[in-house]
Amino acid sequence: MDVAELKKEVIVFSKTIGIDKIGFASPDPFTEMKQRLIRQQELGYQSGFEEKDIEKRVTPSLIFDSPQSIIAIALAYPSKMKNPPKGKKGERRGIFCRASWGEDYHTILREKLAKLEAFLKEKVEGARCKSMTDTGELADRAVAERAGIGWSGKNCAIITPEFGSYVYLGEMITNIPFEPDTPLEDQCGDCRKCLDVCPTGALVSAGQINAKRCISYLTQTKDFLEDEFKVKIGNRVYGCDSCQTICPKNKGMDFHFHEEMEPEPEVAKPLLEPILRLSNREFKELFGHVAGAWRGKKPIQRNAIVALAHFKEESAVPELIRLLHEDPRPVIRGTAGWALGKIGGEEAKGALLVAQNKEEDPEALEEIRKGLAFFEMD
Repeated sequence: MDVAELKKEVIVFSKTIGIDKIGFASPDPFTEMKQRLIRQQELGYQSGFEEKDIEKRVTPSLIFDSPQSIIAIALAYPSKMKNPPKGKKGERRGIFCRASWGEDYHTILREKLAKLEAFLKEKVEGARCKSMTDTGELADRAVAERAGIGWSGKNCAIITPEFGSYVYLGEMITNIPFEPDTPLEDQCGDCRKCLDVCPTGALVSAGQINAKRCISYLTQTKDFLEDEFKVKIGNRVYGCDSCQTICPKNKGMDFHFHEEMEPEPEVAKPLLEPILRLSNREFKELFGHVAGAWRGKKPIQRNAIVALAHFKEESAVPELIRLLHEDPRPVIRGTAGWALGKIGGEEAKGALLVAQNKEEDPEALEEIRKGLAFFEMD
């Protein structure tokens, strides 16, 4: 087998199936990444969503027998929406981050990787492959960096020269010994715009993030949000793009190569009030195909409540009162109580006084009392 020739064929084939960038890396342990992950763990900066076993995240041989190389891929996604709907008083809108526009990127990446696997197995007898996305064991950014896809920016995103950081990443471990590509040099220089713009200070230093303070993480949690974060989230219902939109390397980067990644305006920038009334089935029908739906409707509804409070949207008061009195979930009742206080008005205050006397959940009751405290400030 002429592996050098095969590599050329793989690169050509990858373009025909819509892979925007491809790179090859050695399967050696990611020792530098290991030290960074250990430090993250020591500092308590991990989100809890990642693979728990650090060794598996950095040692390909632990998850694949006798690995010979790793193929990394990147798909460019849009950064701008055509004809985005505008929110207005009485019709406020939330926003999903760009990585949750269009079809769930995990599905798109898996389809591309499956086609790549089939191609290799057709070309090479005995070829073995294991593909994954960011839900897999390996640290995908470390693989992409080693494979020359891009460099790891200060915002902890892979930044490519061609597409900026607006790329989805996937990788495939294989027993075919492809020649590795050369990693790119860091091109961030002295720029620290991403660190300065982060709403919650989650980017503690260049290349280090306290995931528990990151709005992308916070919008995916299911519990009560701390007050300092509620006031920072704004109208984000899922994810955050601040450290990407500020990046000079992303200026002018907007690619519409993949129809399945195109945002549906009413899904990517949804009306907030209707979200509060969705049943589980309705939520799945409306949002089930996007990446931001993976945690279910509860976080999205809680975030929508926070967004309505951010706008001080008076038209939402009746719906928030309904949630305060009737919703079975303490997080939703409590957040609605806090939001009613933030919005204000006699109707909201009256509902909070009633709720204060009947709420039995201690955390929800605390949020209701916070809502009432807003009236004392006036």
